[in-house]
Amino acid sequence: MEPAGEQEGERFSHTQRLKAAVHYTVGCLCQEVAEDKGIQFSKQTIAAISEITFRQCENFAKDLEMFARHGKRTVINSEDVKLLARRSNSLLRYITQKSEELALNNLEQKEKKKKKSSTAKGRTTSAEQVAAAMTESEDSNVV
Repeated sequence: MEPAGEQEGERFSHTQRLKAAVHYTVGCLCQEVAEDKGIQFSKQTIAAISEITFRQCENFAKDLEMFARHGKRTVINSEDVKLLARRSNSLLRYITQKSEELALNNLEQKEKKKKKSSTAKGRTTSAEQVAAAMTESEDSNVV
């Protein structure tokens, strides 16, 4: 078991890597907007947007955890995410659309698996029938 200090250090390191990834992504997005709109973002502005984004994501994670816990669940589901996005109509529409697409894809995958397994069972049954016929044939040759 790791000492508490090592766990805390790992958590800090992990958080720093996440913050760096968010900062990098925000910087890339700001650069795209800057090129598109012909404006510039200062390093301080990018850092501020990054920090706000990271903190908002932390708040989202806590809210999602609370929604699942309130539903007496340990797994966050798409309904929790929709509840989180309820104040933004466009975001809620987008998440609902993606959720429906995922559900449809999952249903299609299950259907494909069912067909594959039933086809495989059908082949097994045919193979068993051939084996049984061969056994009968061998038995009649012995008599």
